Amino acid sequence: MMTLTAPTVLDQLKALAQDTRYDLVRHLAQGERCVCDLEALLGLPQSKVSYHLNVLKEAGMVAAEQRGKNVYYTLKTAPLFLLGGQLLTDLFPDHPGLTHQAKSVC
Repeated sequence: MMTLTAPTVLDQLKALAQDTRYDLVRHLAQGERCVCDLEALLGLPQSKVSYHLNVLKEAGMVAAEQRGKNVYYTLKTAPLFLLGGQLLTDLFPDHPGLTHQAKSVC
């Protein structure tokens, strides 16, 4: 049996660092999309769109839902909002003041 581990900050950064995946995240930030809609928006074949969506899914950044023959994707916003703070925590573990400020709004 294979144990699944949570995606790391590096996994998420790698997923976002590729142009097509970054464009997918930008489109999904506007709301839920079917793979066929994303194909048309990006001008790419279904196989490429599905591949890149799977990378984002494995990085914990998108969720998929099968409805009939179509798969619909939504952006998971929490991992994106936490990414900056997690990156700083990983880079500067001895400086918690960089990510935890008492008067911060978030």
